[in-house]
Amino acid sequence: MNRKLRRFAPLGLYLALLAVLVSSGLFIVQREWNLYLQISLACIIVGLAIFAVLDPEKVRTALTGRQARYGSNALVMTLAFFGIVLVANFLAYKNPYRWDLTENKQNTLAKETLDTLKALPQPVQALAFYPPTASTETTKNLLDNYKFYAKGKFDYKFIDPIKDPVTAKSVNVPLETGGTIVLLMADREEKVTSATEEEMTGALVRLLAQKVAVYFLTGHDEYSPDETGDQGYSKAKDTLSKKNYTVQNLNLLATNKIPDDAKVIVIAGPRKPLSDNEVKLLTDYQAKGGALIVMEDSTLLTDFGASPDPLAAYLTTAWSIVLGNDIVIDTTSQQPYQPFAYEYSTSHPITDKLQRIGTAFPTARSVSALGNLPDVTDNVLIRTAPQSWAETNLTDLQNGGQPSPDQGADIIGSVPLAVAGERTGGYGRVVVVGDADFAINVNFAFLGNGDLLINSVDWASNQESLINLTPKESVTRSIIQPKRVTIILIGLGTVGFLPAVVIVAGIAVWYTRRKRG
Repeated sequence: MNRKLRRFAPLGLYLALLAVLVSSGLFIVQREWNLYLQISLACIIVGLAIFAVLDPEKVRTALTGRQARYGSNALVMTLAFFGIVLVANFLAYKNPYRWDLTENKQNTLAKETLDTLKALPQPVQALAFYPPTASTETTKNLLDNYKFYAKGKFDYKFIDPIKDPVTAKSVNVPLETGGTIVLLMADREEKVTSATEEEMTGALVRLLAQKVAVYFLTGHDEYSPDETGDQGYSKAKDTLSKKNYTVQNLNLLATNKIPDDAKVIVIAGPRKPLSDNEVKLLTDYQAKGGALIVMEDSTLLTDFGASPDPLAAYLTTAWSIVLGNDIVIDTTSQQPYQPFAYEYSTSHPITDKLQRIGTAFPTARSVSALGNLPDVTDNVLIRTAPQSWAETNLTDLQNGGQPSPDQGADIIGSVPLAVAGERTGGYGRVVVVGDADFAINVNFAFLGNGDLLINSVDWASNQESLINLTPKESVTRSIIQPKRVTIILIGLGTVGFLPAVVIVAGIAVWYTRRKRG
């Protein structure tokens, strides 16, 4: 080989070495067999080939010389070492395992959760909507555990709702959320607002549960779940359908019978009063454990006139819940006839997750809980601001008069807008809201309006929590202050004793060496 060309042989080795570094970096970062990695590996071969072609004598010497013979053992040992490492990594990758070394197994999912993940028929995608200001460490650790134990059936990703409002809106997540997780499985979805194992597993169980039948009453000019315009309830229907509910209409005037599969009946803003016979059917239905959601607007917006309201009478006698013949005025609102929720019940599943989200109720009426039935537990869910009142002089308002609070006639102060009732033992449930247009299509996505209706259906149908996990007890640890004598002994041992031992050992060694001469 020409000596002039031989001097370029080391360039081949440099190219091969550079290609080795690049290949290693690509594999560590990307973890995939792509074109860039293939090109880098090819450059290693090309570099070695260039060196062999330009300086074949050095290659021959390296392969047959004494260094090659002595280095063969080292090469074999090196290859064996890397082979063992590769096999160990492969086995660890194919058979992952985690050790939870915490005393009370805080990082281990409950058996119920593991069984639920094992039963997933399809992959579940979790969309975690967290703004930049929210902490995600606890949520990420929880989702990592679900992903690990689901063995390919669970994955997640974090989304900033401010930067990606389109995705947030597509699953009805408000941009002001402090942290919401949406679980998607096929065409179903479930929302989780508290990143705990119980909430996450409960949502997964609801995704797996059989469909629950929800019927919307018709025949009294109610809001329709089939109406897609601003005044319809189609958004509520779509959301319920994604949560594994079947939504249908029910005309008791025509059928005179409530279907056997009816889990919840929704009465959304009737403009005409129900008949006595319909109320009798609803009474019998609830006597068997059926659930009812009643949303009635102020009579100013209905055609009730002077006609009695058998449904309101039933709610009073059977549930001790009173629909006020009034309209709520909220002076803190920019629109006084649209009160906002000022206070939620923190002890009820419907509203305990709405504490940081507002709800608005256009032209609402009061809903009071008398609490005079021993077998009924009533819970006021929502109250307005203290600057509100429930105006009862509706005739004066219809004639153009100005509303004003009247002591003794009006409810002055925080006005109750919604009440949930449950019979002893959970046998039969009812939710009554003094407004129906808070959940129409044009208002459904406003803050927590839609969530309030969906939460009400979940609770009424006993779907709010299908699983109860045994909470892990936290271990309480306390530091016991050592006594003063103990502190002194520790100080002397570390500051005085150990240096003294070193000094004595040094003197002993010096003396021994000197004695030996």
